[in-house]
Amino acid sequence: MKNLKYGIGVDIAAQKFDGCISVINEEQKTTILSTGSFENSSKGFMLMLKWVDKHCKEVLPTIFLMEATGIYYEHLAWFLYERDKSVVVILANKAKKYKESLGLKSKTDSIDAKGLAQMVCEQYLKPWKPTSKAIYQLRLHTRQVERISSHITQFKAQLHALEHCMYRDLVIEKMTKANIALLEKQKLKLEKQIQSIVDADSALKERFEKVCKIKGLGTMTLAVIIAETDGFALIQNHSQLVSYAGYDVVENQSGNRVGKTKISKKGNSHIRRALHMPALNMVRYEQTPFVQLFGRILERSKIKMKGYTAVQKKLLVLIYTLWNKNEEYDPKYHLKTAGVLQEALV
Repeated sequence: MKNLKYGIGVDIAAQKFDGCISVINEEQKTTILSTGSFENSSKGFMLMLKWVDKHCKEVLPTIFLMEATGIYYEHLAWFLYERDKSVVVILANKAKKYKESLGLKSKTDSIDAKGLAQMVCEQYLKPWKPTSKAIYQLRLHTRQVERISSHITQFKAQLHALEHCMYRDLVIEKMTKANIALLEKQKLKLEKQIQSIVDADSALKERFEKVCKIKGLGTMTLAVIIAETDGFALIQNHSQLVSYAGYDVVENQSGNRVGKTKISKKGNSHIRRALHMPALNMVRYEQTPFVQLFGRILERSKIKMKGYTAVQKKLLVLIYTLWNKNEEYDPKYHLKTAGVLQEALV
């Protein structure tokens, strides 16, 4: 029986990675040829290539598949890309759902590698391309701003407690204030660098200016979203984006019992955190159609946070649509659409 393709699944961690080589034939039967474990280093990468050459003897398409988890996959993906190897990187939740469909209930590095190898054998997956330097820098800077903001909040809470405790210590208070001042200075410097990164890339700057026409949406928020999604490179549709950000709805219903419906929050928390303030701004500035959506949700649920969460989700999808189409936000778009529809009905 003729073989069609080799699939190499790679489950990667900080210190090592596990690999599995599988092959699929004309009857769509997948066979595991070999498994191995290697150091996550240049030496380990070379040993893996020798291992692949040893077992992939036929001249067939050979595709490497790994998950976009953390930063540990980046060096191996780049190593393979530089050597003209076919590399695919997918979102972790997509790989998880596929492995669940195979009935793989246990989770180990070797099992995950086998699941990825079978997945790349059976499916066509979009080839990976390295993140642009600008977007990679945005991710480093925006995450550092997030960490610093968290520290500032903690120090301010500590300072408040120190100023209201029974026996005050002015030395500790002074040190805490100095820490807050230093962190705020660092945060401001990083925010300026983020703007510089955007301004230095003409294509990036153009898209930022178009999307930031949305009143209440700033450069910092958009920078987080673009950095965390790699400019939406791994996102294929709205549903996948919503799931990746953790806004997908989880229902709890069985028979006559109906439990609470909530968002999963099993996704990129950086995106949800970044969209919190813009969602408040959409309602505060009465932006269409966000304020109407908030009103409907609030009237139905009587819970403000549900309304704001719905606004976050809608705003994220709008950003995704504008970015992919490279279009400028038009605040009167919905009014124009409604007018065209009304004319068509007359």
